[in-house]
Amino acid sequence: MTNLGLYVHTPFCAKKCNYCDFYSFRADGETYDLYVKKVQEELMRWGARTVRPIDSLYLGGGTPSLLGGERIASVVSAAKAAFPGCDDIEITLECNPADDLESTFTTAAAAGVNRVSVGVQSANEEILKILGRRHTANDVGKTVRDARLAGINNISLDLMIGLPKSGISDVKNSLNFLLEQNPEHISVYILKVEEGTPFYKNTPALPDENEVSEQYLFVSEYLKQHGFGHYEISNFAKPGRESRHNLKYWNCEEYLGIGPAAHSFLGGKRFYYDRDINKFLSGTAPIPDGTGGDREEYLMLRLRLADGIIYNEFENRFGVFPCEWKKTAEKLSEMGYVELTDKGFALTAKGFLVSNAVIGEFI
Repeated sequence: MTNLGLYVHTPFCAKKCNYCDFYSFRADGETYDLYVKKVQEELMRWGARTVRPIDSLYLGGGTPSLLGGERIASVVSAAKAAFPGCDDIEITLECNPADDLESTFTTAAAAGVNRVSVGVQSANEEILKILGRRHTANDVGKTVRDARLAGINNISLDLMIGLPKSGISDVKNSLNFLLEQNPEHISVYILKVEEGTPFYKNTPALPDENEVSEQYLFVSEYLKQHGFGHYEISNFAKPGRESRHNLKYWNCEEYLGIGPAAHSFLGGKRFYYDRDINKFLSGTAPIPDGTGGDREEYLMLRLRLADGIIYNEFENRFGVFPCEWKKTAEKLSEMGYVELTDKGFALTAKGFLVSNAVIGEFI
C-alpha cells in the first residue's frame, strides 16, 4: 500500500481577510480544546480503519498556529500514533506572520514539525491593509527567523499577484523581499474574487487580464533566475524542496482530510466534512463526493505540474495513451501552450496561464 498524505484543517483565524473564502472564523480557547480533542479522536478512528502509514502531514487553515505549540504538538503526536510506520514525515504548519510565534515553533518543532508555510501575500504595507492583512514586513522577517531558530529549516512563503494597486515593479519588490528571507519554497497565487467575500461585495480596482499575465510570466522567469524551479502552476522550489504533501494532490495519489471543510480521496472515493464546526464536533460523518482517480482527472491534475504527462507512467496506470490526446497535444504545441518530447508533454508557462482552457481541449 502506498503512503497516505494527511491534512488537518484548522478553521480558526484572528481576522477574516477581505479575499478569503476558506472556512474560518474567530474562536476562544475552549473551542480550540474541543476541536483538538475531536481531531485526535478522528485520527485514531481513521488510523484504525485504514492501517496505512503517512509520509506527509499538513496542518492548514485558517491559521493553525493560533492553536499554540502544545495543542499543535498533541495533534502531531496523535497523527503519529494513529498512522505508524513511516519515519520520514514532512510535517507542515501554516501560519500568518506575527511577533509571538517563537515558543509555538519551538514546541511544534520538538513534536516533529519540520516545514512552515507563511502567508506573506505582499511586501507593500498599503496593499496588505487593502487585503485586510494584520501583519507588517517586519513580522515576516521575525517569523522566518523564529522558525529557523526552532530548527525548522524548510520555509515556504506565499505571495499574491494581480492585487489592487500592483504592477510589475511592486511584484518585483515583493519577490526581492521574499528572496531576502532565503526561503526554500515560494507559492504564487493570482487573486481571484470569490463570492461571499468582502471583495465580492465591494471589489477594488484590479489589474486587467493582460497585466496579470505579465506579472505571472515575470514571476516565473525571475524566480528561475534565482534558483527556483517552477514545478507546478503556482509553486516554485529550490531543488529537492518541492512540497511532498501537495504533490500527492497533483499526482492523483490518495490523502485523508480531517476537520470541517476538509476533503479526502481514499479507496478511489472522494468525500468531505461539512463546513460546520458544530457538525464536526458532534461526530457527523463525512459527505460522499463521488469517485476519483480516472484518466481524465489524472490528466487534469498532472498538467498542473512542470513534468506534465509522462506516457509510460500513464500507461502503467491506465493502459494505452489515447491517440486523440496526442493529436491535441501536437496542436497545442504549435500554438505555444505545450512542450512535446518523446516521453510525453507538459504545459509551457504560457500554457499554465490558461490551463483550464488548455485542459478543456483534452476533456
